[in-house]
Amino acid sequence: MNMSRMQKYRRIEQAAPGELERLREQVSRCPWRQTFHIQPSTGLLNDPNGFAYYQGEYHLFYQWFPLGTEHGMKYWYHMKSADLAHWQDVGIGIEPGGPYDSHGAYSGSAIEKDHKLYLMYTGNTRDADWIRNPYQCIAVMDEHGRIVKEEKPVISSVPEGYTEHFRDPKVWAEAGQYYCVIGAQRSNLTGCVLLYRSPDLKEWELLGEMVTRLSHFGYMWECPDYFELADQGVLIFSPQGIEPEGEHFRNIYQSGYLTGKPLNLDTRVFEHGEFQELDRGFDFYAPQTMAAPDGRRLLVAWMGLPEIGYPTDGSGWAHCLTLPRELSLREGKLIQKPARELSKLRKEMTRAHHSLHDETRRLDGFSGASYEMICEFSAYDAEQFGIEFRAGAHEKTVLKYDRLRKKVILDRSLSGQTVGEEYGLTRECTVDAPALKFQLFVDTSSVEIFINDGEEVFTSRIFPDKLSTEIRFFASGGSAELDAVVWKY
Repeated sequence: MNMSRMQKYRRIEQAAPGELERLREQVSRCPWRQTFHIQPSTGLLNDPNGFAYYQGEYHLFYQWFPLGTEHGMKYWYHMKSADLAHWQDVGIGIEPGGPYDSHGAYSGSAIEKDHKLYLMYTGNTRDADWIRNPYQCIAVMDEHGRIVKEEKPVISSVPEGYTEHFRDPKVWAEAGQYYCVIGAQRSNLTGCVLLYRSPDLKEWELLGEMVTRLSHFGYMWECPDYFELADQGVLIFSPQGIEPEGEHFRNIYQSGYLTGKPLNLDTRVFEHGEFQELDRGFDFYAPQTMAAPDGRRLLVAWMGLPEIGYPTDGSGWAHCLTLPRELSLREGKLIQKPARELSKLRKEMTRAHHSLHDETRRLDGFSGASYEMICEFSAYDAEQFGIEFRAGAHEKTVLKYDRLRKKVILDRSLSGQTVGEEYGLTRECTVDAPALKFQLFVDTSSVEIFINDGEEVFTSRIFPDKLSTEIRFFASGGSAELDAVVWKY
């Protein structure tokens, strides 16, 4: 193994003396540490894993490489919460390094069985010629939080006709059986999802491919997630290799979904509509859902993307998770709202009303680097109107509505340190409505924006100066009525 690979595929106990302490000190000096998002103590965070409700608490794991900001030796790191708003750091959940996860415990999911939480994940291994051999593995968490890996993988080989890109099992129970979908790549280098069935989570039978209309749609489908909502089937996945198309598919990799009739488990046929993107922003990938005890379908995603450098890399850490969202279906479209429990984060509140007439205006009490804000624009004839936030003398992130084009636009061209410039500095989507409601969750280095109660969502990292804390409201080419409320976090 060459030196760069040796550095990337080290476990924590292989760190040099004092290395972790130096890394923590480096991270502590970073001006872009988040205040209410899940983020790594050091190193790199990516996919959310094992999102589940067990023993009266929500459990959420994430992919973690502790010793750098590249995609190296992956652990599962464990967080838990009683309310989806306040998270407790539990520590390492799954440690790699065994014969079937020698080069990382890759993504997977969780399900309760016999009063224990079963974690099904992809074990990543490399042989002497650096050829990948994936295994689908099981670890079991008991009611005391102890996690033990099963000795043998439960799926030990890649099916014939598929490449070594075979990972990310998402498991569920139905009609007395367990099923899982696994992301795969066919030998002809196109992406798909494979469907498996098990009576006990240990003996798995390959049923075959999930049959969709997307036979040539990217070269790999990562992080598949099948569930049913309002008597409809939903398949979420992250296809790689999709070309940009107008305002769609602008990021390096996409995350989206299909909706249709429930999956026929006998024929594996999924009758569905068009592929739709889940998020319109710059930084959103590898989402995972779970069913809450009250029946809600909740989603969390990685607020980041592979193969792109981020400004925090130089400070020894990278990425965070999105806030939890509640999913519902409306005419074949997934509606995403912030989990209602997030209101527990609200502190001091300020309200304002203003009639904007060809102006940019600051309002008393509206500023900060960490807050939730709801702005409603109505009775508008302005050509454009919106918000400048995390703004300063030379910086601003702009969220606006272009009435003539009927587009909501997020512009981070002046947001501070840049990210992924080669993929563009603006994102937009079409919204045609008599009023516009923008709900923003702004943290030190991110924003999550819900348009008209979750009809569209923009998720993005931003890296402004710590002094850029102004909020400005504007209308140009006419007027708009503004009602706004902000809660400090």
